[in-house]
Amino acid sequence: MIKAGIPQKWRLLSGQNNWKDLLNPLDSDLRQYILHYGSRAQATYDTFNTEKSSKFAGSSRYARRNLFSRVGLEKGNPYKYEAVKYIYATSKIGVSEAFIVKSSSNEAWCTDSNWMGYVAVATDEGKVALGRRDILIAWRGTVELGEWIKDFDFPLVPASMIVGNAADNAMVHKGVLSIYTSDDPSSKYNQSSARDQVIAEVKKQVEQYKDEDISITITGHSLGAALSTLNAADIVAHGHNIPSNQPDNPCPVTAFIFGSPLVGNSCFKASLESMDDLRILSVRNTPDIVQWLPPFPQYDHVGVQLMVDTRNSPYLKYPGDIKSWHNLEAAYLHGVGGIMGSGEGFGVDNQRDIALVNKSSDALKEKFLVPSSWWCPLNKGMVQENNGFWVLRDHEEDE
Repeated sequence: MIKAGIPQKWRLLSGQNNWKDLLNPLDSDLRQYILHYGSRAQATYDTFNTEKSSKFAGSSRYARRNLFSRVGLEKGNPYKYEAVKYIYATSKIGVSEAFIVKSSSNEAWCTDSNWMGYVAVATDEGKVALGRRDILIAWRGTVELGEWIKDFDFPLVPASMIVGNAADNAMVHKGVLSIYTSDDPSSKYNQSSARDQVIAEVKKQVEQYKDEDISITITGHSLGAALSTLNAADIVAHGHNIPSNQPDNPCPVTAFIFGSPLVGNSCFKASLESMDDLRILSVRNTPDIVQWLPPFPQYDHVGVQLMVDTRNSPYLKYPGDIKSWHNLEAAYLHGVGGIMGSGEGFGVDNQRDIALVNKSSDALKEKFLVPSSWWCPLNKGMVQENNGFWVLRDHEEDE
């Protein structure tokens, strides 16, 4: 069902006025809007293959043509998109398998890169529901929280590549920047960096739809939120949101980020705030420790903050733990679905299916009778052939 106000007020929902008067209490259209983009970020987890015994570990299980139907974003969902580009990333500095998952197979599809997200474009039907042609970029987050925390012990480095030389003192996290900008000429998937892959596709789509109302929306959770921040700033700073036929009319760029670690210093934050066409809404869960990492005073939060506190939810086991507080479905999307306003209490009439809470967690109270961690491929991708033998088939070839 299309929310009546979204097509008419999409610019406000995308932060035209920095979400003034929409956060407390949380506007019902904005709630749905945030959940929509959070679901597109969740799709990056639902398709990502973490099974190390598979030769396709670190890739997307599903091809672009089937992505949204395979991850449950087609039925009952009016916001239709077509996935047009898959993003792959590597890193020139050492990072753990919390970032780059590696297959144990001698026939691994790739040993140096991982699938890191996708670019999608609203279809004609989706354009009606959203009020414009939306170019969507979704970045995948990390797999294991514990290893991820250790891997954030990296120094700050200059952000001039992202925000330009004018911001002389802008600094960002070295590890996140490396994943965003690293290439590998010997790699099948990363002869160009994740950054260059995305920018090329954005420029292509902006040019294709230059005669329409366009928006660029970036979303991600955890590491994906940090990458979304860099990507959004990069697009605006370098004018990739400007149609060739409307040089004085750049399209708005908005990032909806969830559970983001700290990405850069105060000068980086100031640089982002100076960009007229950039808006960032950062959803944070009060008990989640990731939002305070790396734990160094030179880092600063970016964007407008929407605080939730899932310890107030009547649906979740109390008080939860480090993993559940950071989980995208169990904490952030459930929290947005029930929060009354930024810093306010939790509504009983949650606007998101509570079964999704246990998609990859055991956070839901037992009385709701939803199995824990229920999202998994049938038989973990093992398929029985006509001769009775079982083989692992857990990957769809992309075009």
